[in-house]
Amino acid sequence: MTEPLDTRRLAAWMDDAALPGTGEPLNSRFLSGGTQNVIYEITRGDTRCVLRMPPPGAPPDRDKGILREWRIIEALDGTDVPHTEAVAVCADPEILGRPFYLMGFIDGWSPMDIHGRWPEPFDSDPSTRPGLSYQLAEGIALLSKVDWRARGLTDLGRPEGFHERQVDRWTGFLDRIKRRELPGLQVATDWLRAHRPLDFIPGLMHGDYQFANVMYRHGAPARLAAVVDWEMGTVGDPKLDLAWMVQSWPVDTANPASSEMGYVDMRGMPSRDDVVTHYADVSGRQVDDLDYYLVLAKWKLAIVLEQGFQRAGDDPKLLAFGPVVTELMTSAADLAESTDYRG
Repeated sequence: MTEPLDTRRLAAWMDDAALPGTGEPLNSRFLSGGTQNVIYEITRGDTRCVLRMPPPGAPPDRDKGILREWRIIEALDGTDVPHTEAVAVCADPEILGRPFYLMGFIDGWSPMDIHGRWPEPFDSDPSTRPGLSYQLAEGIALLSKVDWRARGLTDLGRPEGFHERQVDRWTGFLDRIKRRELPGLQVATDWLRAHRPLDFIPGLMHGDYQFANVMYRHGAPARLAAVVDWEMGTVGDPKLDLAWMVQSWPVDTANPASSEMGYVDMRGMPSRDDVVTHYADVSGRQVDDLDYYLVLAKWKLAIVLEQGFQRAGDDPKLLAFGPVVTELMTSAADLAESTDYRG
């Protein structure tokens, strides 16, 4: 059961911060959340916004994480990247028990809430559907162009040695949780160490970019309303965001059985090559070495999901990660062995 917000304390803080709606009654409504974050809709007079913060039981480092997210969405104000408006932040845990921030309310829809069928007109009119994919690719293409230095994010990440750290960090993490052998792990790991890019253009990254972490405006044509959930945001190599987005893109989007992206209907979507080309056109980045990033994305996602599987207990959702992990790692190894990419 989610604990209700202390709306009295929140209203007093908003008044002190001279936010819109001073003196008006404040109402909150739980929208979503889990062990890492909770999200509430806040209404006060004509003001409508969203509050995001760690729940009471979240690890202490989520306090720093929520403030890190705030830095990113605040830095995006004034850019071309679709994002939620940065309204206000509170670093003082004495107000609501944990730090939190307020962001603008998005009048739109999330692919996580469609239960396998696109909202109209995207469901009944397949000709409108490709725009959803192109808009998805455009979101991170625009993100990769943000001048993160000018936006005050020079200390958000360490782009120097980014790819070296990826392999070392995640193999170390896997060693700590490992309880079973993963087919293809050694092949993919050795290949990544031997083929990392010699150079790359650092940029702002989302870190978990996919349909699940964006919102769209209502109606056609497809318009990306906001990139959301910045928990993994950093400065690194933006092409990993692209590979993360397309690593499970179906080979044949006309065949529903070919789709590995189970929470959305990929029929009628453009091919992976077309989506990647659109990213390249908008971002100005070359994508000739995408195979390296695809191997890295599959390998890394397998390790991330393995953590969930190892702590699954009798949770059917987490237990389902088991075969997905082995499929991803095997796919990473197969791609590594088949590619001509030389770094």
